[in-house]
Amino acid sequence: MSASYVFALAAAKEAAGEQHYPQGTLYVVATPIGNLADISLRALHVLKLADTVACEDTRHTQQMLRAYGIDKSAGQLLAVHQHNEAEAANAVVDRLRQGQRVAYVSDAGTPGISDPGARLVAAVQVQGLRALPLPGASSITALISVAGCASDTGGGTGFVFEGFLPTKATERIHAVAALQTEVRAVALLEAPHRIEATAAALGALGNRKVTVGRELTKQFEEIATLPAAELAAWFAADANRLRGEFALVLHPAPAAEAGQDTRVLQLLLAELPLKTAVKLAAEITGAPRNALYDLALTLKNPQLAE
Repeated sequence: MSASYVFALAAAKEAAGEQHYPQGTLYVVATPIGNLADISLRALHVLKLADTVACEDTRHTQQMLRAYGIDKSAGQLLAVHQHNEAEAANAVVDRLRQGQRVAYVSDAGTPGISDPGARLVAAVQVQGLRALPLPGASSITALISVAGCASDTGGGTGFVFEGFLPTKATERIHAVAALQTEVRAVALLEAPHRIEATAAALGALGNRKVTVGRELTKQFEEIATLPAAELAAWFAADANRLRGEFALVLHPAPAAEAGQDTRVLQLLLAELPLKTAVKLAAEITGAPRNALYDLALTLKNPQLAE
């Protein structure tokens, strides 16, 4: 156990121990995304109480548990990841039927959002068994909270979770084009080996603001907000910025601006060839030509955005 958490389990028992934790229940437990201190007292209590801890990576989870002073045998750890989620769900259901308390954790953050867990929960619910959430850390909500996205009237805009953009270049370009007129904030995730390609694709959105969060909650955490057109250059300026895991927030397109770009393009496409319509739309609206071209392709063939 890390000396920093020597009193954590006692505090967890004191704060959460009097609550009821039914047997035969799957507990979906959010864990830290980098900083071990971002664990809830209730999560610590349930992880210690659980008969089985289902997890993406048993070695990673064992290391985390030991840091908190929680000791689980190899038999109490069950691997449930994207490659075996359906099969492993049956093992979890069997243990729940035996009356076990099963805690499920992903490698970091809240399970079932972008990490595995959704299929496991669905399989448990189909069998008429309970799944209870223990909320906590999430890179998505963490970055949204400091992105400063607000509507023209100063209120919140809401956001949509897009997750990872497509891996294929053409599909990625069309996906970004579909975001051109999104008047809500858009939360994205990206891996280090793909962040440069994603930054280049988002550059088509011109002056649209993007907040990038790198290594959130960790020692070398970095958060920056800049125009989408400058994102690729920002990464290129420092090789260290390509390291780690990334969350990004695409700020909302001003409603009037987004609607104007689309409306102008629609009117021009009805009368002119695609390239000519895009050229004129760029001159009229001031929007980036590449973004308008991708938007025009989507308007011509909506299936490209699916």
